[in-house]
Amino acid sequence: MNISKFYLPLFILLLFSCKENKELPNIILTDFLIDNSTPIVNSLVYQDIPLDKPLVFRFSGAIDAASTQNNIKLSVMGQSAFEDVNFSLSLVSNNREIIIYPDGLLQQNSIYRIEFVGLKGTNGELVSHTEITFQTIKSGVEIESIDLFGSKRTSSGKYIDAYTSSIIVARFSSVIDKNQNFENIFKIEGNSSVKLEVESINEVFVFLKPTTPLDYFAKYQFIIEPGLKSEDGDLKERVVIDFYTRASEEDVFPRLPIDDLLTKVQEQTFRYFWDFAHPNSGMARERNTSGNLVTVGGSGFGVMAILVGIERGFISRQQGIERISKIVNFLDNADRFHGAWSHWIDGNTGRALPFSEFDNGGDLVETALMIQGLLTARQYLDDSNPLEKAIQEKITKIWEEVEWSWYTRGNQDVLYWHWSPEHQWAMDLRISGYNESLITYVLAAASPTYPISKRVYDSGWARNGSMRNGNRFYNVELPLGEDFGGPMFFSHYSFLGLDPRNLSDQYADYWKQSKHHTYINRMYSITNPLDYAGYNENSWGLTASDNHEGYSAHSPLNDRGVITPTAALSSMPYLPTESIKALEFFYYKVGNKLWGDYGFYDAFNLTENWFADSYLAIDQGPIILMIENYRTALLWDLFMKDEEVKAGLDKLNFSY
Repeated sequence: MNISKFYLPLFILLLFSCKENKELPNIILTDFLIDNSTPIVNSLVYQDIPLDKPLVFRFSGAIDAASTQNNIKLSVMGQSAFEDVNFSLSLVSNNREIIIYPDGLLQQNSIYRIEFVGLKGTNGELVSHTEITFQTIKSGVEIESIDLFGSKRTSSGKYIDAYTSSIIVARFSSVIDKNQNFENIFKIEGNSSVKLEVESINEVFVFLKPTTPLDYFAKYQFIIEPGLKSEDGDLKERVVIDFYTRASEEDVFPRLPIDDLLTKVQEQTFRYFWDFAHPNSGMARERNTSGNLVTVGGSGFGVMAILVGIERGFISRQQGIERISKIVNFLDNADRFHGAWSHWIDGNTGRALPFSEFDNGGDLVETALMIQGLLTARQYLDDSNPLEKAIQEKITKIWEEVEWSWYTRGNQDVLYWHWSPEHQWAMDLRISGYNESLITYVLAAASPTYPISKRVYDSGWARNGSMRNGNRFYNVELPLGEDFGGPMFFSHYSFLGLDPRNLSDQYADYWKQSKHHTYINRMYSITNPLDYAGYNENSWGLTASDNHEGYSAHSPLNDRGVITPTAALSSMPYLPTESIKALEFFYYKVGNKLWGDYGFYDAFNLTENWFADSYLAIDQGPIILMIENYRTALLWDLFMKDEEVKAGLDKLNFSY
């Protein structure tokens, strides 16, 4: 607005009627205040008045409250004349201050006028006719758009898949002043210290580029600090834009034939169960920071991994047999609760370690995962070799001592997960489908000493058919379980030995279940409804793992932005092409961030710029085993040869 054509008095214009020889009015306006400060004046106009603050006027004497009615006028300059503005007021400080509260916010960059006409003092004094003109603060320059060439802006405002040398184009609401120091205004913050240089300015457009390439597959923030100057004023607020660089364009490791890469992944992951195994027990530690704490289920995976290690030549048969013997002897002497081991055990003493407050006794699902491994090993061992035959016999003894039927808690038609001699059934957790525990019911039915009936399977596990789903997700049917299928370990743990390829019963085709579950989980990551960074057609897989806040069973219904390599890699039998592409992406494109001494680290969350440095036995084991089942079906063939397992499947009316 051009205000030069209006006469705008600075402070006070005295207009009063007086007769000759009368005294001047004795009450005048002394101060105009905003937040207890006098605004600056320029060209007879008070400048930069905020839009949301009350206007305070201080007088030299007390004002009569009644005289304020209809004698104060606030107006704003419109297209051609001043227009009235509604307000309310209050008198404070012994009636020496009038506070004006405009209705709503004042208009940006506008001329206002306030007039006091006809006011009187409390003792009848005259108050000078006073007029003040002020201009509200300019809106300043604002960001209209940010573009990172090559990146994609998500609906939540994040920029993903940016190039490591992306040009950033910022568009502003007014022409940018070129004559200012940009060094401390435009910044990038992230993994590495990177400076931005201004390549050019074209009126409202500013083109910027990092002086050095950014790190790949990393989170950065593009920052514009307040104070950026433009024709319409300065930038008032700090602007922070999150963006994420894409994976490495170049391979970070040399390319290998796919069979060699699969073997490398299996061998490196195998080291977790071999090199890092507990020295006394031979068992697998829960994670790479667990000290003497060993895990039963994860060690069951480890037993099967030793078989793969022998067959792949990572270790000799003699080495593998000796390690299996050590594990079996340890398990035979460890604490058991009606034949079931606890979730965690002290690797030195064999004593049960509490997994949670009431979980310091038998864990039937963890026990089932161990028995799955032991029965697979029993089939692998050669009964013509005295040492191997002795191990077979001890495995049989341990297997026959598990009191599966006792875990029906007094002959109920369901298995219970936990029992503790101290807390009894306080956990009160039924093993009901559909989840990772199918193997528990198959083994319980197969037990030659403490079996369950089919009725327990139907009522407890299948919930008489209530575990069915039948809905379609991404245009494929999900036969069982929760919507979207749950975390991927549901399709891994039971099927490390139990062969799903031709497995079916009255409730489902388990090959279809596992394939469709995997497909849905991958499609969820591709569609990425929550706009997380790091999700794409080759970077997928939600399952239980560590995350940036601890540990969680990640799934489409519990999506926290965490991709866990075991989810895709252990799904290789189900979606081999897609899983191999994920393997190649994790290894060749982000391997420097994901690959370590024991294979792939547990998980990552690019949105949080978090990469695990942890390994978990229950995540590493399925990688080795399911890749082997994809390659040779070794573990499936061994486990399914067990006559007692077959008897259990027959009892439950499985086709296989």
